[in-house]
Amino acid sequence: MTRIRTPFDTKTTAAEILAGVDLSGRRIIVTGGTSGIGLETVRALEGAGAEVTVATRNPTDGRPPVDLSDLDSVRAFVSGWTGPVHAIVANAGIMMVPTREVAANGWELQLATNFLGHFALVTGLYENLRQAGGARVVVVSSGAQLRAPFDFDDPHFERRPYDPFTAYAQSKTADVLLAVGIARRWAADGITANALDPGRIHTNLQRYLDHATRRAAGAIDDEGNLLMPDNYKTPEQGASTSVLLTASPLVERVTGRFFWHDNQEAEVVPGGPDAPPGVAAWAIDPVAADRLWDHALAAVRT
Repeated sequence: MTRIRTPFDTKTTAAEILAGVDLSGRRIIVTGGTSGIGLETVRALEGAGAEVTVATRNPTDGRPPVDLSDLDSVRAFVSGWTGPVHAIVANAGIMMVPTREVAANGWELQLATNFLGHFALVTGLYENLRQAGGARVVVVSSGAQLRAPFDFDDPHFERRPYDPFTAYAQSKTADVLLAVGIARRWAADGITANALDPGRIHTNLQRYLDHATRRAAGAIDDEGNLLMPDNYKTPEQGASTSVLLTASPLVERVTGRFFWHDNQEAEVVPGGPDAPPGVAAWAIDPVAADRLWDHALAAVRT
């Protein structure tokens, strides 16, 4: 399978991705679209003419809040939706929760928020996506998917010691597997799904990271002031790959793939602590994708 290449790069902005693209009449849902790259995704899509609905815990337009860790909240949003959905951008997420926390249904909080809530949203709106004809699902994952596979034996850290980064990495592997699962099931309905790593961007996602970790990454100086190393992107640049997969004609009908933050399809690599840039083989494994789909389906039906 030939890897997809585009004319864009890591510094391309979301607006530049959509230059000349008309999204009039398209209805798009973006989770977590009130800050960071989610906000820039919304701005770019609306700038191209799309009608964008932001699903967030902190809405600014009077809409009911959507808490992805609460399946009842997701179901309420789904039940209130009418008409087609041309794209869903699963952007919202949490990272490195310092101590083990669980959602109301017992799932570890990062896995519940980053993966299961989006699974419930997307599967709940399946008919609406099908009605759109050529709908797209875009899942914002992370380079962290290279660091941990999905642990089917103990996904919620009930027996193994809780580690914030491992929990985050597992949830981001699950996000890629969600895109693979959709691609395997809904292609005949014209629905595509792809996942991505947006790159390193200063956003609220890093709020749980301590100063030592952020200094080691070159993100802040000794006084805590933000730095902008060459390997960091602005939020406008960080939203570019999400927008590419949501609306660019260059990736029309492309499905089941993972794109790196340079706006190119990533190479499949072995995962692990020394993994090179790319998507871990365990994150696109069709057997794991099917198993996780069944696991999640049982959870949302409970």
